[in-house]
Amino acid sequence: MRLLRRILITIVVTLAVIFVAIRWIGPVAFSFYSAKKALPVAKIVPADLVDVSVSQAPGMKLSYLGYEFEIPWTDLDETKTTLYPTNKPEKTMAVLAFKSGLRLMVMAAPPRSFTTEMASDLKMSPQAVEAVFGPGAATSDYIFARNVYRFTPASMHYWSLSPALHYREQVSLMIKEIMPVKSAETGIFNLHHLGYQGFQQGDPRVRQNNLLLLTLYGADGAIEISIIQDKYRCPSGVTQPEINRIVQSLHKVSPDHGKS
Repeated sequence: MRLLRRILITIVVTLAVIFVAIRWIGPVAFSFYSAKKALPVAKIVPADLVDVSVSQAPGMKLSYLGYEFEIPWTDLDETKTTLYPTNKPEKTMAVLAFKSGLRLMVMAAPPRSFTTEMASDLKMSPQAVEAVFGPGAATSDYIFARNVYRFTPASMHYWSLSPALHYREQVSLMIKEIMPVKSAETGIFNLHHLGYQGFQQGDPRVRQNNLLLLTLYGADGAIEISIIQDKYRCPSGVTQPEINRIVQSLHKVSPDHGKS
C-alpha cells in the first residue's frame, strides 16, 4: 500500500508540475515569439518635436466641425470641399482640396468616442480596458492613445508567472501594431496646445507619400487632421513649421461659427 501511495503521489506531483509548466511556459514562449515578430512600428515611442517653429507664410483661417485653425497655404479650392455625412445635417468630416494637389481630411469626435468604440469591438468592460491600458484609459482617449503608443515589445514581462499579465501585454502589443498609420514608422511626436494634447504620426523630414496624421484630444472632444500628399506637387512636401501653424492656431468655436 505504501508503494502504491508513493506511486500515486509521484504521479500527482508530476502532473501538477507539467500543468504548471505548460500554463507558464506557453504564455512565456508566446510573449517572446510575439515580440520577435512585432511590426517595426511597435518599437516606436512618442518623442518631443525638435522643430517647434511656426510658419509665417501667407495663409488662410478655416473653420470646420466646430474648430478653427490656420493653414499656411492660400490655394484652397473651395469648390471641391466636401462635408460628410452628405445625407445628415450634422457633419463629422470635411475633405479639403488644394490646387497644388495637397488634401486635408478633418474629422471631429466627441469625448471618449474612441475608447468606447474600442471597448465595444474588443468586448471589454471599462474595468478590463483600464486593467490592460492603465488607469484613466477607459475615460480618456488621450490617455488610452498615450499608453498604447508608449508600449513596446521591450516593455513586456516575458518571465512573469502571471498568465493574466501575459494576456494584457499581448492585447497591448496587438493594438500598438494596428492603431498607428503607416507614416508612424518614421516617428510619433507629442503635440501640446492650450488644453489639447495629442500626437503627430510621421516625420515630415521623410517625405510621406501617403499621409501625416495629427490628432488632438481635449475635454470637449477630439479633432484629427490627415495631411494627404500623394498628389502634392511641392518637391519638399509639407514641413514641420507648416504643421505647427495648424496645431498652434487650433481652437474650439461655437457650432454656428461661419466658415472663412
